[in-house]
Amino acid sequence: MYIVETQQELRSKINEYKQQQLTIGLVPTMGALHEGHLTLIKKCLSENDITVVSIFVNPTQFNNAEDLIKYPRNLAKDAQLLEQVGVDIVFAPSTEEMYDAEELNSRFAFDFNGLDTVMEGAMRPGHFNGVVQIVSRLFHLVTPNKAYFGEKDFQQLAIIRHMTYHSSMSSTFDNLTIVGCPIVRETSGLALSSRNERLSEQQKNIATNIYKTLNLSKDWANTCSVKEVEQKVIHTINSIEGLDVEYYCIVDKDSLQATNTFHNAIGCITVYCGDVRLIDNIQY
Repeated sequence: MYIVETQQELRSKINEYKQQQLTIGLVPTMGALHEGHLTLIKKCLSENDITVVSIFVNPTQFNNAEDLIKYPRNLAKDAQLLEQVGVDIVFAPSTEEMYDAEELNSRFAFDFNGLDTVMEGAMRPGHFNGVVQIVSRLFHLVTPNKAYFGEKDFQQLAIIRHMTYHSSMSSTFDNLTIVGCPIVRETSGLALSSRNERLSEQQKNIATNIYKTLNLSKDWANTCSVKEVEQKVIHTINSIEGLDVEYYCIVDKDSLQATNTFHNAIGCITVYCGDVRLIDNIQY
């Protein structure tokens, strides 16, 4: 396994593989790897000749400086794990390697076709600009045949698909397939996340109520309207000490806009457990 820190070295390795007509899969991550990441990586390994995993805590997608500082980082542990499963390249650049000063201090411009006006986009202005900025750069560098993303970040996945298939960038990535992979959960139901490392055991137990409530909402959907289900989910979770709902929105899976039907709908939630921001979703 190669640990690559520069764009030049990455391009050189990718060119070698392309000359051998090998297929390349990419799994973009911010490190602090867990079983959810490994599920993506193992799927990538099974479907491609070469697997590239990027580890880069991208500063341009954090609109909260404290959240960026607190984000868990352990490259040595991550690299050991990736070598064990058979990854070919770990791309772990510095911030200076990926961005110049102007790029760091100005917002990346992109037409999201309205996908960024709700939920995470509304709560974290500029977040998805940073996501598209780094993911498009990784796509240009790696030129993968397939790229793998988790469905836990459903809005992010929708935006990356828009960038790849429908935006002005689509012709650049016309040979790329975006693969969405189901949420991986702990036995308790808590969605796996790097942020879970910041939760105490007591908080983890409390946070299991998020998924329990989302599951209950599927039963409520049999007799309640969309708005009533949204309100019941928010009220139920907020009634649990230690949890605070930032938003719960039931939206159309394609447009991410509000819907009044459960057909083709997904419920997306963000909850604070202490000062740790957790996201999850459930499909109706």
